[in-house]
Amino acid sequence: MNVNNAVFEAAFGTAEQLPVSDLPEYCFSGRSNVGKSSLINKILNRKNIARVSSTPGKTVTINFYKVDEIRLVDLPGYGYAKVNFGEKERWAKLMETYFTSDRNIALVFQLVDMRHDPAEFDLSMLSFLKENSIPYAIILTKCDKLNKTGFANQLENIKEYLGDLASGIPVIPFSALKGTGTKEITELIK
Repeated sequence: MNVNNAVFEAAFGTAEQLPVSDLPEYCFSGRSNVGKSSLINKILNRKNIARVSSTPGKTVTINFYKVDEIRLVDLPGYGYAKVNFGEKERWAKLMETYFTSDRNIALVFQLVDMRHDPAEFDLSMLSFLKENSIPYAIILTKCDKLNKTGFANQLENIKEYLGDLASGIPVIPFSALKGTGTKEITELIK
């Protein structure tokens, strides 16, 4: 994967707009403000290829980035309460169509904020991926915000909390600030 070849392709806001899946897709899924766009920027070694915001709920479309013969897919964040019901319904339909249509999903990176136990939304998404045999890895973001003891304890707590959902699945702590986990994530894509 030559990150110098990375380009933003398109953003789609409705299920009907989604293009045919003609390349392997590596998806980034997680709650609003968990760091999906920051992770994409880090692995592509770019500051702003994926739009980053401190305000939750800014990614409201499915964003496609082409790198050589693969696509990185930035999915809308879920779980943000300050979005109106109609917008939540649109997101839900968009995500459902994305995952249930005949897409070439190579791997889903499910992002979870390492500072907290996984939320109900995270558990639902991981269960959906497991039940539908969609390959996934768990990325624990914002790991740099924990001290050494907190990091070790929370890593074990999350693995225990997730149980079977993390069994045999890569669980990678990640920091957009320090680059922790970037190599491991890039290796999974390669």
